[in-house]
Amino acid sequence: MMLNVGDKAPEFSLLDGNGNTVSLSDYDGQKVLLWFYPKASTPG
Repeated sequence: MMLNVGDKAPEFSLLDGNGNTVSLSDYDGQKVLLWFYPKASTPG
C-alpha cells in the first residue's frame, strides 16, 4: 500500500523497546509523526 502526503495511516500495532504493544489508536486525538527509512545497508 502506498500512502500519499496527507493520507491517514492505517491502524497498526507493534512492540516498543520494552516489549509492550503500542497501537496507532493509542494516540487518537494527538499528532503523530511516522518516520520511514530504508532497511540498513540497502541502496535508497
